[in-house]
Amino acid sequence: MRIAQARITPCTQRLKDPGWKFARAQVPQLEGWLLQLTDDDGHTGLGYAHAIPAITTQGSGAQAALQFLLPRLQGREVGSIAEVVEEIDATLNYAASVKAAVDMALHDLQARRLGVPVHVLLGGALHTRLPQSRILAIKTPAEMAAQAAALAAEGYGQLKLKLSGDTLLDAQRIAEVRSAVGGGVMLTLDPNQSYSAKQMLSAFARFERHDIALIEQPVPAADWAGLALLTRTLPVAVEADESAQTVHDVFRLVSERMVDVINLKVTKLGGLRRFMQAAKLCEAGGVGVRVGAAFGPALLQAMSLQAASTVAALPIACELAEHLHLLDDPFEPLPVAQGSLALPAGPGCGVALRNG
Repeated sequence: MRIAQARITPCTQRLKDPGWKFARAQVPQLEGWLLQLTDDDGHTGLGYAHAIPAITTQGSGAQAALQFLLPRLQGREVGSIAEVVEEIDATLNYAASVKAAVDMALHDLQARRLGVPVHVLLGGALHTRLPQSRILAIKTPAEMAAQAAALAAEGYGQLKLKLSGDTLLDAQRIAEVRSAVGGGVMLTLDPNQSYSAKQMLSAFARFERHDIALIEQPVPAADWAGLALLTRTLPVAVEADESAQTVHDVFRLVSERMVDVINLKVTKLGGLRRFMQAAKLCEAGGVGVRVGAAFGPALLQAMSLQAASTVAALPIACELAEHLHLLDDPFEPLPVAQGSLALPAGPGCGVALRNG
């Protein structure tokens, strides 16, 4: 059975909070592209290319890369996922989120043809329900505290605070959030590379009194030595995100034990195939996995959930509920109940286009 049609359509989503901000950029809306692969029998597989300039790539760049790949997809055997993924990885430089869209669509198509969830193609699920952590965007301490209290009331047991690199203001943000949610909610921090290693060592003396569980990517992505220094020195888990852009990065971080946890994302690594390779490296090296946030519609979160369900140990809650603060989602709902996502039981990724 072969792919008879490959096409892309834009997917632009507004944010409920147009002032949503992290250390490197403000994100007023989310651009992306949907990839649809249809086989000779009419089965359709879906993929999503994330396109935020400050994180992955610019929208028209993602479009151009997808259009470049479309002729290579038409006529291919539906089941030749590994062959196609390896070919496009060698053909297209960078553009990990575009490669991820192709990988997702291929897995979704094959799974729908077989009538099984995507996780079956990845080896099978080890978890049927996964707790989720929610992200607090950079705002005033009072605003972040109010948002934290609201999310805790919805049943989320973990929250991640975005920080700005201003030690005094960041300390106030943490203090007010902790006061708002009490001691029963786990707090993790994400400065998004806004501190140097020595600055973080000093800043943590102000942060640690508020019972912090983990710090994600405090230093610039290229500062591998600084990341390793913090891992050896700080009394909390240190997580790599921007330093872990590829499977090769993950191998180095694990083999040299530079971090305690690695934030893995389907979009960042280039698809489910690369995600699974990275997860196995972490498992073999005793490094924790967190399945991190990649903004996008329910399709992206459902596909990431399929992958996350196959990871043996997830010591930190996943971040696959951020679609809830996006508008204009073209897909069926992927609801969160009491801070957790249930693994969809249907074929493919488990969600479909609303008009599909």
